[in-house]
Formats: sequence, structure tokens, C-alpha cells
Amino acid sequence: MTGQQETKPRIVVGVDGSDPSREALRWAITQAGLTGATVEAVIAWHYPYLAAGYGWAPLAVMQASDWAEAAEKLVTGVVSSVVDPATPVPVTTKAAEGSPAGVLIDAARGAQLLVVGSRGLGGFTEALLGSVSQHCVHHAPCPVVIIREHAAG
Repeated sequence: MTGQQETKPRIVVGVDGSDPSREALRWAITQAGLTGATVEAVIAWHYPYLAAGYGWAPLAVMQASDWAEAAEKLVTGVVSSVVDPATPVPVTTKAAEGSPAGVLIDAARGAQLLVVGSRGLGGFTEALLGSVSQHCVHHAPCPVVIIREHAAG
């Protein structure tokens, strides 16, 4: 087709520094290698508020730009620790303000796949999905893959 720019498929993966999110990133990179996709590692952050007196008062310890910078450093650090520098899969990072599920759903618009990690709590509750992964399953604009944390042992 002439006149249309060909774009590679994109896989969005939620990264928060946890072991399940690292596993999700590994899985997403493997899948991208098989499908010729790119990977976008996404972390959500929000400026915390503290209840004080009659209303909500923002914490004065860090500026919003500090929270954004800390989130970007975290996602970049996770990517550099997980991704083999020799991989042919292009991996980008994104830090966005908002709830984790909302940020991931927004980032997944136009993506081929959304990959998230799920933290098991042990016993019966291990069979249940976390709130972020459950929200993504119900509201994402693309298929969602949930990577379970490997059981130790």
C-alpha cells in the first residue's frame, strides 16, 4: 500500500519494580521477538496526598516532578536489569501520572497486547487476580496477558 506508513506492532507491559512485573517484561520481550513487535515498559505514578485537618493536603517532601523522575528512573533501571543489550527487540519506557490500571489502559490503546504481572498472596487467594490486572482484563482495548509469579521451591 502506498501512502501509508507501516508501523510495528506494540506490546505494552506494566512495570513497577516487583518480581512479577520483571517476569512480565521478560515474557513481553520474548513475545515481541516472535512477532516482530516493539515493547513499551510503562510505570504509573501519582502525587500522594495526606489527610490533614478538614481536607487533603499534599505532601511537601517531594515535588510532582521528583515523583515523575523517580518513576522514570525505576522503569529505566528495571529495563536495563532485565533486557539483554543484544536483543533486537526495541524497548522504550514511559512514566505517566495516574492510577496503574488507568495508565496501562491508556497506554494500551493501539497496542497488540497488554502484559501485566500478578502477585499471588498464597493459598486460595493466589487463584484470584489483583485489582490492577482484573481492571485491565475488563477494560483494556486489546488482549491482556497476566504473568503469574513463579512459586519458590
